Parts: sequence; C-alpha cells; structure tokens
Amino acid sequence: MVTLGCARNEVDSEELAGRLAAGGWELVDADGSDADVVVVNTCGFVESAKKDSVDTLLSASDTGAKVVAVGCMAERYGAELADSLPEADAVLGFDHYPRLAERLDDVVAGERIAAHAPVDRRTKLPITPIQRQESEVPVPGHGWGPRVLRTRLDSSPVASLKIASGCDRRCSFCAIPSFRGSFVSRHPDDVVAEAAWLAERGARELFLVSENSTSYGKDLDRELGGARALELLLPRLAEVPGIQRVRVSYLQPAETKPGLLGAIASTPGVADYFDLSFQHASERVLRRMRRFGSTESFLALCRQIRELAPAAGIRTNVIVGFPGETEQDVAELERFLTGARLDAVGVFGYSDEDGTEAAGLDGKLNADVITERVRRVSALVEELTAQRAEDRVGEEVAVLVEGTDPGCVGRAAHQAPEVDGECVLSGADGLTVGDVVRARVEAADGVDLVARPLEVLAGQAVR
Repeated sequence: MVTLGCARNEVDSEELAGRLAAGGWELVDADGSDADVVVVNTCGFVESAKKDSVDTLLSASDTGAKVVAVGCMAERYGAELADSLPEADAVLGFDHYPRLAERLDDVVAGERIAAHAPVDRRTKLPITPIQRQESEVPVPGHGWGPRVLRTRLDSSPVASLKIASGCDRRCSFCAIPSFRGSFVSRHPDDVVAEAAWLAERGARELFLVSENSTSYGKDLDRELGGARALELLLPRLAEVPGIQRVRVSYLQPAETKPGLLGAIASTPGVADYFDLSFQHASERVLRRMRRFGSTESFLALCRQIRELAPAAGIRTNVIVGFPGETEQDVAELERFLTGARLDAVGVFGYSDEDGTEAAGLDGKLNADVITERVRRVSALVEELTAQRAEDRVGEEVAVLVEGTDPGCVGRAAHQAPEVDGECVLSGADGLTVGDVVRARVEAADGVDLVARPLEVLAGQAVR
C-alpha cells in the first residue's frame, strides 16, 4: 500500500488495508518486492500531485507486481487515467472500496476490470444534507458503524481521525467537491469508537481531518448536536482513555462560530490550535474565489482567538497569482499577514484546475509573475513566522515526543504534523516515542523551537 497526498488519504489507506485484511490479503513491506499487488492511493489535487501519482504508479509497475490505482486521481480521471497509463492493471474509484479485496482477487486472476467511470460525486447524494445520512453511496471512512474497519500502517503516536467527507462550498479554484462529493458527517458515536480503537493501538494525539470541519453536524439530527456537533464531540474525544491531545484541522473562517472557538480554546485535552483556510485577504480576490471575508474580518477573528487563548497557534494557506490579482491585492494580503502574527503559512502559486470556474476566468497572470509573488510572500512569511516563534521563547509547552533518533523531537500544541515545524528537546535522556512532556522553550530556529523538558505528563490531557 503506497499513500500519496493528505492526511485524509492516509486514513483512507488504513481503511483499505483493513478491508483487504478482512478479505484475506496480507500487507507486505513498502518496497513491493514480495507483493502480488501494489495499491497506490493517488492524489489528484494539483498538477504536481498528479505527476507524483503517475510517477509512483510507473515505479510500482517496475516491481513486477500488479498495480492498482485508487484514491482521488483515480476517482477524478478514471478511464482517462487507465487509457494513458497501461502500466496500471486497474483504476478503481471510491465505489469499489467496499469490495476491494474481491477486485484484487480478480486482478491477480488476470481478469479485466472496467476502469472507473467518473461522475460529479455531488450528484450521487441528496441535495438536502440531512437526507445524506441515509444514502447507501460509498463514502470512504463512513458506514462502518461502531465496528472499526481499519489497520494502522505505522506506529506513530499521532493518528488522523476522519470526522466528515466532502464539501458543499463552491470555491472557484477547487475541484475537490466534484470528486470527493457533497459534505457528509460521520456519526459522533462512530468517531468516538474509532478514537478508542486508535488509543488502544498507541495513539496519544488525534488529528481530526475532513474537507471542512466547521460544517460538521449540519447533516445530523438535532439530538446529535446539529450545527453544534463538533463542540459536543471534542470533550468526548478528549476523555477517551489514553488520548492526551485532540487537534482540529481545516476550519473555514466564514463558518467558524464563537461557540466552536470557545470549545477549542477551553476544552481540556484539545489543542488551542486553529487551522483556518483564509486563502487570501483582499476582499476583491476573495469574491472571485467565491469566498467571503476581508483583512479586517480576518484580523478580528485572530484577535478573538487570542483573547480566548493568548498562546494559541494559528496557521493558514494562501494562494497568490489568482486571476485578476493586482499589486494592490498582494499588498493587502501582506498587510493581513503582518498583522495576524500567524504561526505557520503555506504559500501556493495559482494554477488552473480541470473543471473549475477559475480556469475560465479572465485576468490570468504570467507564470513568471506568479513565481515572483510566491517568492515575495514566502519571504515575508518566513520572517514573520520566525518572529512568532521567537515570541515563544520562555513559554512552557506540552510536547508529544515523535522521534528519539537522532535527537529527541516532537510537537507542541501549535504545531500540527509535518507542516508547522517541531520542537527539539535538549537534555531529553530517557524519553520515548509517545511521551508527552512539559518543556520550557529556550530558543527558536525559524519555526522550530528548542525546549528543555521539565516533567513527563503521564496520561494527562494537555493543550
């Protein structure tokens, strides 16, 4: 099993591994040398990710094993991908997931499986959100009930936990809803049951993932919390035995309500961490993106968060070079970034995506202009986030240890896996992976921190 792309794909791979194990298949080492089949969970988000997916499929074919493409790129392009990549023995979409073990049996037997025929997955679910809970359309990570159909593919003390799939927003640059489908929440009891399962297998931090976490519960009955479902779910997850920290990802600023901010900021065991998808700050560009907000409203949201939790971590992604973006728009984005004091910022240059509204917009910018704006904004971000890290010198932080060789490293509450920097623990003799320690920050190196351990927080909920 080879996984590309985001944490949501990682969860999907563990679901597929669980389904395959239940169907009699055995997972072998990642090099594929002993494999009958290599399953590649592809990413189809942006052009570079698509290239990585194709390259990985080609490399998998070199092992001599059968190759099966699944995941977002397979769902998005289906038969088109199969026609252009004969090295793949099958290209399967999300509808194949429930019976993937049988499909692999067919592949090994030499049977030809018709490639997935893509459709806009939003058309497969009811328009009314509350009716989607009764749908039998396969949605990765859904429909298990309280039984957990998942196999962990690593021993990390951090585990991603899917709370929802799909998205109902219509951002003009994004194709994800067309192949991930409309928004569907998982039942809170199912999420809690999976959290307990993960804790029993060594997870100490839960990383809640979805395409839009702020929509969680809008398709659930009122007795399950409705629009407040995430606020009610967080304390339940934080109370799962063995779990010491819960982290929420991907909040939409326009949908982030005061109650949710308060729940994240005040619930013991929930990281005061806010992953907000701002994307830009110029009101004019945001409208062309089919999004809402402005520099002033976004700065007000950041102030509101820090009034609730002064040490809170805030991260975002921004797109520069969007069609029609002017120098004044870039300056407005820079004004926001300077005022917001964010802990981490991903800077991306705009590129057309198949089937999106933005691909047909006028005002396209030259690639050299986009590259220069990415460089310019990235340089500013590097300076600002380094300053923010310096501000944390002298603070006490709770660090989850994720590696001890070479050196002892982990993450504090304001640092999400892989994207937000890390804490290097100095003088950390005797610590093991999975320990959570209280530490004092002594120095900063870019967004990374150097901290000295003070005590191990055995079994305690931390922020």
